[in-house]
Amino acid sequence: MVQHYFSSEAPDLPRTWHDIEICGRNYQILSQGGVFSPTQLDKGTAVLLRKFPFPPLPEAARIVDLGCGWGPISLALAAHYPENKITAIDVNPVARELTKINAENAGFSLEVLEEESARQLFQKQETSIDLLLSNPPIRIGKTALHKLLSDWLALLSPHGQAFLVVQKNLGADSLAAWLRSGGYTVEKIGSAKGYRVFQVGKESLPAE
Repeated sequence: MVQHYFSSEAPDLPRTWHDIEICGRNYQILSQGGVFSPTQLDKGTAVLLRKFPFPPLPEAARIVDLGCGWGPISLALAAHYPENKITAIDVNPVARELTKINAENAGFSLEVLEEESARQLFQKQETSIDLLLSNPPIRIGKTALHKLLSDWLALLSPHGQAFLVVQKNLGADSLAAWLRSGGYTVEKIGSAKGYRVFQVGKESLPAE
């Protein structure tokens, strides 16, 4: 059974290499069954990367790939932002290991961390996130998904932005409404193949 990238375990299955194109660049990717979309770039992630504007960032900006899987979003970010620190996050230890291998094979240096320990580290260091990308794990259930997004969106810097891709028939519009109810700005910046891409930021504080 293929598991989502936010499953904490993956079966001990053979690993294979795949030629995969990400944002116009070809990569040799190591993957295995049991992680999310093991043999190709999944449709949602492909839509996210195609609609993502890759805005200019200062070198000090912190970037997070939440739910990295075998690393496609992290690889795209590392290729475009070589001077920035990028943190790839996943609860699945196999996915984290694959991301490290794939990044090293592509010549990139990434920080790869487990989700809960990463969040605690960011909170302890009072580190803000300037850019967060995620194909969030809708199938873990609404309660768990809302907690996950609440925890990480709270770490956005005042001008930080998150870019999320959500399948329309899996609740994209209701998730956007929930985010707005929590005080976030939500803008749909594109849609394709049944997916919607949202840009999420913190509401500006009212002038005193």
